[in-house]
Amino acid sequence: MIIEEKTLESEMIYEGAIINLRHDRVTVKDGKSSWREIVEHNGGVAIAAVTDEGRMVVVKQYRKAAGRAMIEVPAGKTEPGECHRLTAERELREETGYSAGSLEYLTGFYSSIGYSTEFIHLYLATGLAPGETDFDENEAIEVYEHTPDEILSMAESGLAADAKTIIAAQIVKLRQACRPDTPVEAGRA
Repeated sequence: MIIEEKTLESEMIYEGAIINLRHDRVTVKDGKSSWREIVEHNGGVAIAAVTDEGRMVVVKQYRKAAGRAMIEVPAGKTEPGECHRLTAERELREETGYSAGSLEYLTGFYSSIGYSTEFIHLYLATGLAPGETDFDENEAIEVYEHTPDEILSMAESGLAADAKTIIAAQIVKLRQACRPDTPVEAGRA
């Protein structure tokens, strides 16, 4: 039996530039209550940017929370009131310099459903045209290209440990398997 947890009280503990943290007392089974710590986040986008040769454009940057440099698909947070499609276009250009001839919505997912409201919208970008990067002033990013198989091999060995990147590589690989004559065909799964 699934029981909806109703909020009995909520306290904002921290309000930051990227996240907020709140402490909620909620109903649980048998008429009891429990506490939940919730990270509020505006959400963001991730982009599976695929070249005409079927390679995925990825970035490498240091991530303090992981304590190391990570291989990731281009991604970023959605600004309040911003359409996530526009976020995808902006982040792809800023982080990689590429613009997409075609941008297709693939799916969306919660990054960590147990404690965070962050929802990531995943887009497929094809028909890539190179351009200039426009990194944020505090970003140090390197841009690479890898096949989906290479990214998934890096995931198996622990070199690529970012969930959105692994999900993107799996979806691109499935699409390529369905259409082996083309690297990725937009609109077809």
